[in-house]
Amino acid sequence: MPRTQRNDNFIDKSFTVMADIILKILPTNQKAKEAFVYYRDGMSAQAEGEYAEALENYQEALTLEDNANDRSYILYNMALIYASNGEHERALESYHQAIELNPQMPSALNNVAVIYHYQGERAKEAGHEEEAEALFDKAAEYWKQAIRLAPNNYIEAQNWLKITGRSEIDVFF
Repeated sequence: MPRTQRNDNFIDKSFTVMADIILKILPTNQKAKEAFVYYRDGMSAQAEGEYAEALENYQEALTLEDNANDRSYILYNMALIYASNGEHERALESYHQAIELNPQMPSALNNVAVIYHYQGERAKEAGHEEEAEALFDKAAEYWKQAIRLAPNNYIEAQNWLKITGRSEIDVFF
């Protein structure tokens, strides 16, 4: 039984009804509609902490979805799960794929920077200063891209860039 048919709360049921109505009236092909159903079920499972089920739904949505922008959001959600499970390399891989499909995704750029910064901190703690600095530089590059796309966001990253001397004047414009 699809996840959307199992939801017990009012909000999930309401969302499902609205999504079903939209799916019926949208002028799109059956494959795209099916991809959306898997994506919707993946989001529902992810929200409930059912990450394995969410990943299965996202994988199925990826096999059906042709639209690059929609694929980028599927990959982004998969990366969120990988990162939350501590699978940083898999998360980076999915984020990079999402960014390749949709370079205008500041949240993915930010999350890549966060992972590189985290890895830099771990390298620094282990006494690997050069590796840490290289990872911090990578984080800075991704944060600069995210800030260029969303200049009012990522204030902590903007402050970190200034404090560490990695900021450039054009970052904030």
